[in-house]
Amino acid sequence: MAEFVHLHNHSEYSLLDGLSRIDPMVEYAKKQGMKAIAITDHGNLYGAIKFYKKCLSEEIKPIIGCEIYVAKRSLSDKEAGVDKDYNHLILLAKDLAGYKNLLKIITISHLEGFYYKPRTDVALLKKYNEGLICLTACVNGYVGEPLLEGKESEGRKRLETLIDIYGKENLFLEIQRHIHVPPQAELNEKLITLSKEYGVGLIATNDNHYIEKDDAAAQELLLCIGTQTTMLDEGRKLSMIDSPDFYIKSADEMSEAFKDVPEAITNSVKIADMCNLELTLGKWIMPQYDVPKGMTTAEYFNALIEERLPQRYPDVTQEIRDRINYEIDVILKKGYETYFLTVADFVNWAKDHGISVGPGRGSAAGSVVSYILRITDVDPFYFKLPFERFLNPERPSAPDIDLDFADTRRDEVIQYVTEKYGHDKVAQIITFGTMEARGSVRDAGRALGMPYAQPDRISKMIPPGWQGHHMTIDLALAQSQDLKNAYNTEPETKRLLDIAKKLNGVARHASVHAAGVVIADKDLTEYVPLQKETNGDKIVTQYDMYTVGEDGVGLLKMDFLGLRNLTIIQEALRFIKENQNKEIDFQKISYDDPPTYKLLASGETTGIFQLESAGMRRYIKELKPTTIFDVMAMVALYRPGPMQNIPDFIARKHDPSRISFPDPRLEHILANSYGILTFQDDVLLTTIALAGYTWLDADKFRKAMGKKIPAEMKKQKEIFLSGAVKNGLTQKKAEEIFELIAPFAGYGFNKAHASCYATIAFRTAYLKAHYPVEFMTALLTAESRGSTGPQKNEKISIAVAECKRLKIDVLGPNVNKSLQDFSIEENKVRFGLSAVKNVGTAAITTILDARTTGEFKDLADFCSRVDLSKVNKKTLESLIKAGAFDEFGKRASMLFSITNIVSSITKKPVKKPVNQVSLFADLPQETAGPLIDGSIQDIEDFTDSEKLMFERELLGFFLSDHPLNYKLNTLLTFATHKISDLPEVNNGARIKIGGFISSIKKIFTKRSDEEMAFVSLDDHLGVSIECVVFPKIFEKSKSYLVKDAIVIMEGKLDFKEELPVIIVEGVRILN
Repeated sequence: MAEFVHLHNHSEYSLLDGLSRIDPMVEYAKKQGMKAIAITDHGNLYGAIKFYKKCLSEEIKPIIGCEIYVAKRSLSDKEAGVDKDYNHLILLAKDLAGYKNLLKIITISHLEGFYYKPRTDVALLKKYNEGLICLTACVNGYVGEPLLEGKESEGRKRLETLIDIYGKENLFLEIQRHIHVPPQAELNEKLITLSKEYGVGLIATNDNHYIEKDDAAAQELLLCIGTQTTMLDEGRKLSMIDSPDFYIKSADEMSEAFKDVPEAITNSVKIADMCNLELTLGKWIMPQYDVPKGMTTAEYFNALIEERLPQRYPDVTQEIRDRINYEIDVILKKGYETYFLTVADFVNWAKDHGISVGPGRGSAAGSVVSYILRITDVDPFYFKLPFERFLNPERPSAPDIDLDFADTRRDEVIQYVTEKYGHDKVAQIITFGTMEARGSVRDAGRALGMPYAQPDRISKMIPPGWQGHHMTIDLALAQSQDLKNAYNTEPETKRLLDIAKKLNGVARHASVHAAGVVIADKDLTEYVPLQKETNGDKIVTQYDMYTVGEDGVGLLKMDFLGLRNLTIIQEALRFIKENQNKEIDFQKISYDDPPTYKLLASGETTGIFQLESAGMRRYIKELKPTTIFDVMAMVALYRPGPMQNIPDFIARKHDPSRISFPDPRLEHILANSYGILTFQDDVLLTTIALAGYTWLDADKFRKAMGKKIPAEMKKQKEIFLSGAVKNGLTQKKAEEIFELIAPFAGYGFNKAHASCYATIAFRTAYLKAHYPVEFMTALLTAESRGSTGPQKNEKISIAVAECKRLKIDVLGPNVNKSLQDFSIEENKVRFGLSAVKNVGTAAITTILDARTTGEFKDLADFCSRVDLSKVNKKTLESLIKAGAFDEFGKRASMLFSITNIVSSITKKPVKKPVNQVSLFADLPQETAGPLIDGSIQDIEDFTDSEKLMFERELLGFFLSDHPLNYKLNTLLTFATHKISDLPEVNNGARIKIGGFISSIKKIFTKRSDEEMAFVSLDDHLGVSIECVVFPKIFEKSKSYLVKDAIVIMEGKLDFKEELPVIIVEGVRILN
């Protein structure tokens, strides 16, 4: 058998241009008997570490490389129409020096050379040439392109440049042989000639983009997805289907194809032998943390704990002291003290700078040391949280300390960390979106040119994944009988699913991880390649969270999450200080607060963390919580799987006689949850108490059950049953308890995490119960800053409705009273000027500045005092229509008079632009009344209905009233559900809902050219749902489907991408 190594090989990380997923790619090479394989993705190293680890596990030599882009001029040249073109080269790392140089080249090409593509240049290649092998790439190669263009002298000059950089021993002229690539044969001849003339070796490659021959059609589909075309489009910009041989060919196939140049085959093995890169992975790299002179990090760690201990525990009992000593001992033996100090530093900086920080997240809240250092805010003794769930002596993997910050100030914390440790040592982490099962079916259907409805129908048959696990098409076929039937009986569906399987799981795009940040001890490019985020300036690692951290490169990785509810808390505390001159310290507030639990028991939980959904409101109202442990349990139970235990939990809460425990030894574990298995920790503690597990064994049990691997689950069952019987249980009872705990291990909620979430829920409820005006103002402020578009309008509208329920007056924008954002005015909520559409920051600044000398007297006074270059006519019209000038007169009069007022102030003659249509164009001039205050003409004002429409236009929703309020009782008579309740309703349910048509989009179907519509229906709270009206129903009801109409929609509920929509079967107008 011939020997050959593929050295030009693209994976899925040549995004939307490569189909080969890394695991099956390496496994296939192993199956082919290949001793090595390279990865050479386009312009990046995204998959390098994953590839390296997989190769080692398959006992194949990994060769890390990249197909780079070389600028025609320098990488700094970015002239339009001149510098868009580039050439290719392949670089392969021979050793660690070469790998590090590759990191530098790729990073600089992204950060400095990016222009359509991440480009390098000759100067950069010269600077970082050590340890690299260069191949001349494809027909668009650095040497190949000029040769094919008849510029032989230029081609020779470039070859000589590469010889000068890499030497003949590290440079190879790349030849390929593909079907229907005419330039390749011509180029091969020229390259073979140059090889002989210059003494530079030849290398045969196949430029692989997919694994097997029959993947060619799926590869073409991938290109269609990337270029937003379909297989039906002729003359596609990017296509490989006419050359269906870019797969991983066997050594025999390659030898046969290049039998006339056998050295090109043997050189592949020679190059592989030259590449011997060894990376150190899985070893933590801690940042440098400066401690006081004369102290070690461990000494300072101990000293800081002792210094802060009295703030958390004024009376240190022996139990507390023993726990602290135990945790310190484990942390120091593991070498994690720098980790804790680093986290404590930026968390305390945030708290000291008024940035709201969450009480904790995940199992880290189980650490007393974390609590003492003010990293977390929940007391592990009070909540009975085990440290070992976070960190135990036997656990090989490192702990995670993830943190929540107010979402509007999270970036300040990241900036602090960046400044403290250095811009070259801190970066955010990349993440990759993949083609999930449902998405791959829809993408494949679009690329195949299918009508939307067909792949949409099939995708909806695919069940969702479960916690931490993605659904696959193969698994869906096993789980869904409807999908299986469609696959077996519908040829088009079989074709669709077969090709979608090949796309399923492939990386689709890169973005910035929502929270991940890495901190290094030296320049990050010593460890990882960097790039800028797409359409932004944030620096991100090219290795994702799974390969940049402890399981890969080893950098310290932390999650800095932004949480809206913390912003609400932060703003509420600010308003309380400003409005009542009170400072709230949650550390001094007891969890036993009756008004807080009374509010929760009412179910009126708008704005309360984790407790806002319709289903949760229903359950919390039934539960009537009286302790923080009740809230904790609801947070943990209200999710798929555990939810079935909620009715029993509630029943036991109200009737203690129903409380029982699976075994008396579990009473102390399940006491606060009335004997109900509630948290994942309950499972782990059960295995320890009943089956004699260690914490390490319990952690293995948790992971095995979570992964749902049958063989591993069976093994764990045998271990548990054996241990339980040995510890006194009967075989039958042991099996009963196993069946009780096994599913919970996979989807149960971490107890420490639940305590943190419950604490945030309690804090928001406390603020709402005791300081409703301040809380609601904070809620409105946070929602106005934190989202955009219809979602923002809906959230603000719901909050305004809640204010009305609480009898808190909400005042509209006012040029004399409003600040930029929401504010409190005599215990009423005042809208800010920023809430008005077309009123920007510059306009607001000049209004507020002008107001410092006194309130505005009228419209003319306003216009004379503000900077009219920033408060333009459109801004003035918007403020008037939104009611911000109502104290000065009629809106119609003021709108009619704007032009004259502004003209008189600027001393410019009024000249009406050609074709300009005025709001009052049809109003006869003789109807205008006398001047008011010397500048405003008195004309008939708008109706209340017209003013309401202005509110919706300029604020995004109805503020002072709602058209539905007059017909609300009638609507409720006909409706079966509220729009806000629909996310909790089963898919396929038949429903009737009433509402107000806020928008309508009409289209013609591609297949039959019939008209249909997508309608947005809003309720009186501003909650919206999309209604799909297909042609048959549209034809019957199109006279009713007009903007602002109040209608009853009847139809079937359908979940589209997890969001409910209504497939309309009937429309009724409400007169």
